[in-house]
Amino acid sequence: MISRTSSQIRLLLAGLVTSLGLTLPPIIQSQEKPPPNVQPAPTTVPGRPDIPNAEIAKTLRGVTSPPLPTPAEKLQIGQLKMAKGFKLEVYASGIANARSLRIGDKGTVFVSNRQLDKVYAITERNGKRETKVIASGLDRPNGLAFHSGTLYIGEGTKISKLEKIEDSLDNPGKPTVIYSELPNQQSHGWRYIAIGPDNKLYINVGAPCNICEPPETNAQIRRINLDGSGAEVFARGVRNSVGFDWHPITKDFYFTDNGRDWLSEDLPEDELNRVTKVGQHFGFPYCHQGNFTDRDVGWGRSCNEFTPPVALMGPHSAALGMRFYTGNMFPREYRNAIFVARHGSWNRTQKIGGDVIVAKLNVDGTVKSVEPFITGFLHNNEYWGRPVDVHVMKDGSMLISDDYAGAVYRVTYNPQVASR
Repeated sequence: MISRTSSQIRLLLAGLVTSLGLTLPPIIQSQEKPPPNVQPAPTTVPGRPDIPNAEIAKTLRGVTSPPLPTPAEKLQIGQLKMAKGFKLEVYASGIANARSLRIGDKGTVFVSNRQLDKVYAITERNGKRETKVIASGLDRPNGLAFHSGTLYIGEGTKISKLEKIEDSLDNPGKPTVIYSELPNQQSHGWRYIAIGPDNKLYINVGAPCNICEPPETNAQIRRINLDGSGAEVFARGVRNSVGFDWHPITKDFYFTDNGRDWLSEDLPEDELNRVTKVGQHFGFPYCHQGNFTDRDVGWGRSCNEFTPPVALMGPHSAALGMRFYTGNMFPREYRNAIFVARHGSWNRTQKIGGDVIVAKLNVDGTVKSVEPFITGFLHNNEYWGRPVDVHVMKDGSMLISDDYAGAVYRVTYNPQVASR
């Protein structure tokens, strides 16, 4: 075998290149030599300027609520903007992580937690309000419903109840479990519940992921009898609904749904949906906002297969609690309109939401317009408050919960002020 040194090999290569009329590139003499200057990573995925890259994604984190509620005197309600004639005041403060709202037959306002373990009751006597804990040690007790004196509590894996609660606020006892067949998951594992015109309890069961093929038990809205029996799937293809209500006239079921993350800063938008028959599928995970299929799991599927939303709520706006306005205090144009609390985005470089909007409907139940109602919780791309749920009081005023500031607000309307 003939052995050649590296110097001989280089001379042979040089002679071959010269004879062929080629230019020989410089030969790297040592692996220790530093590499060329590395260009900075692009701010978006190449070819997809709508998708932020991993480096930008690292800077986008969930908005964590402060460990303590904001003192009443520091709530920045002066920054909030509403139409003339409307007024917002602090109804109650010092309620850490205030989430879902329900009102009892005797006027008690019940407030839930998601990140904490409590359910609160706000009572009023002689013009003075008092907040007390009526249940604690619970697992993500986000969902509340009230019916015939009984408060239902939706925890992560079960539904329980407190009977005759307004007669026993000082000694409510331990909640009684009526249903426990709910999957235990951290992703979208909190419940929103409500009781429909059919006297059944409706429960959201979110997808256990950002985007995936969900198990048969997930990505749905379920309903049960008030004793926990007769469970059935009411709607499918629902990624994460944290708000629903029934049209006061048609009794159709409307719900908000949060779209997937990490597709784009501007896609997809959250949805407002309408159920007109049991078993409808609203697209998740295959179709988003009714008009485009998912790039990961949507292959071979068409948005025509699914029920489209009746309105879009903005990209990553976190449309949560919603309620039809059935009171008489607000102007007539708001009657039977839908008020939606938008919790606000976290994975957008320029946040949106952190407000309350109103969707006004046509006679046939379609959406005529979506308009701002309260703005100003988001200031200079930072939140001082984040609306979660809305509820209409018996006098026609409206309550709004805020889990970031730990407060409940009340909105009233004065036509005399509006006419000035």
